Amino acid sequence: MRKAINTNGAPAPVAPYSPGIQAGEMIFLSGQLGLDANTGQLVPGGAREQAERALKNIAALANGAGGSMDDVVKTTVFMTDLAEFGPINSLFEEFFDQPRPARSAVEISALPLGALVEIEAILCRGGNH
Repeated sequence: MRKAINTNGAPAPVAPYSPGIQAGEMIFLSGQLGLDANTGQLVPGGAREQAERALKNIAALANGAGGSMDDVVKTTVFMTDLAEFGPINSLFEEFFDQPRPARSAVEISALPLGALVEIEAILCRGGNH
């Protein structure tokens, strides 16, 4: 059984997709840009600010699914400049406790809406993670 995950605490999708899908104890969150949930606009600043907002959007979706950031088991970070990896790395230390989730980081040529960073996450709810 699949269930769509939506919350007012995260921005509405910018295309035809679900912000998240729960399938059993697994929750798959679509890539989150640094969009302010209230305005739908990218937050001011650079890659670090956008990544921070993206992680806050992930937290809101996790909470909307009845979970938390402690349930995140894997993230993928897409960025337009890997030179920004250091500042983004420091955010992961702030947002995630040990053991931190597995992660991939990929430099790409462009992101929707001119964003500098997009982060997707996989969560596992329940006591077996």
